[in-house]
Amino acid sequence: MTISRRKFLATAACAVVASRLGAQSQTEAQVTLTLPAEAAGAHMPADFVGLSYEIQQLEDPSFFSARNDGLIRELRDLSPHGVLRLGGNTSEFGWWKPTPDSPEPTHPTTRDVAGEPKPRYYPVSAEAVRNLAEFLKATGWTCLYGIGMGTNTPERAANEGEFVAKTLGSSLQYFQIGNEVDLFGRHLRDPKTWSAKTYLDEWLTLARAVAARVPGAKFGMPDVASRVEWLTEIAELWPSIEIPPDVTTLTHHYYFGGPATNPEVNIPNLLKPATMARVQRTADIATAAADKMHARVRMTEGNTCYRGGKPGLSDVFAAALWAADYSLLLASNNYSGINLHGGTGQSVANSVGGFLPGDVMLKNEGETPEQIASHPHPFYTPIATFGSEYRMEPVGYGLKFAGAFSSSTFLKADLTSQIQATGVDATAYAVKLDNGETSVIILNKDAQKDLTLSVDFGTGKTGEVEMETLHAPALDSREAHITRRSRIGRLKDGKYTVSAPHATGLRLTLRA
Repeated sequence: MTISRRKFLATAACAVVASRLGAQSQTEAQVTLTLPAEAAGAHMPADFVGLSYEIQQLEDPSFFSARNDGLIRELRDLSPHGVLRLGGNTSEFGWWKPTPDSPEPTHPTTRDVAGEPKPRYYPVSAEAVRNLAEFLKATGWTCLYGIGMGTNTPERAANEGEFVAKTLGSSLQYFQIGNEVDLFGRHLRDPKTWSAKTYLDEWLTLARAVAARVPGAKFGMPDVASRVEWLTEIAELWPSIEIPPDVTTLTHHYYFGGPATNPEVNIPNLLKPATMARVQRTADIATAAADKMHARVRMTEGNTCYRGGKPGLSDVFAAALWAADYSLLLASNNYSGINLHGGTGQSVANSVGGFLPGDVMLKNEGETPEQIASHPHPFYTPIATFGSEYRMEPVGYGLKFAGAFSSSTFLKADLTSQIQATGVDATAYAVKLDNGETSVIILNKDAQKDLTLSVDFGTGKTGEVEMETLHAPALDSREAHITRRSRIGRLKDGKYTVSAPHATGLRLTLRA
């Protein structure tokens, strides 16, 4: 896609949303949102926004390097202070290679299970880590670095951790040892004995080996795939541990559903209120466990559909609205951040058994190789790789739109319930920005119903309202855009009324 075509699509999409914003439907619902004066909710950190990549990407030292201008540009556009998480299923088969002539170690025998990564071992070199350090400085991002647990030894983990800590310096936030450890019983450990307790015992051995070589080392754990109750079990066991390692963050993953062949993984189910209600239940469990350990929670790997995503769901505008809503819901629950998973198609395929189910789905639907290649691979990646070109995908735009609330504090009010009482599938969040201004995001995920909102900023409030829109022609459009309109109007009696068309996100900011 050329730059001129991208500009054309953006202009056309802006014209569509402008016409929708100017039209008042006779059937659209109406609601007034009254904002509290004080910001008494959770604080959304400056580095809330993050991406997750398979650590096998380090097998190519040029990928995360200061010379990869295209990827650096996209990360900086996504967030000026993001967090890069390196881990994934492939982290369990990497081995530390400190020098070019370092021999490959002997590896344990593992089970070859369909759908799980094949035991394909690869080196993580010192050159790749040095390049990663330069890449992080160029982006302004920090790193959550994954060290393998499934086939690793304490000595190798300590050697790798020591070099990574010295090389990344302040760009390293913390180490993560082990990926989706609640699934180890499938192919890496004895399912009869594997549990949260046996995991914790093994994790402590590796973490203490790293901490002995890295004074002040910080950790995130347990990075479970879905069994969030493990966080509760670990929090209950934690007081019995003598001189525990410094765990700053409890971590878990989240995928809405999968794989691509599952018919229940569709746009209506992705966007319906019940989906976010389940997310809220997970957040309640995770944050309660974190409070017991005096830690924060981070969702370190997740997306719309596991095993590489689903074409027509993961790579369309519906994913943008989902990403924005999911991000803001977790931020309002005091999560320190999220990392949406992506990367190159081959690295993600390697992590899930060697192929992407979405490719099989497209072949069965009769798409040509050229048509299949026009999709991002993996389908859910926030930043797609097309040869030497990098491009932000719809799900990335949703993450960016939510990221506008970074460094802000939430106003404690259940705005979403007020809207959904009208029968419209929409959500809303409001914050005080770090400059003291008030901002509101409304996400109308409804496929048909428009919404008229009267936002009450407070009696006596004055100022001009600025608006940003997250938009595309339709929920299934393979595009997304963020458009800013400055000084669209002033408050009347402390209120501002606006139309939120179906399948659109709005951000209203009261400029003092």
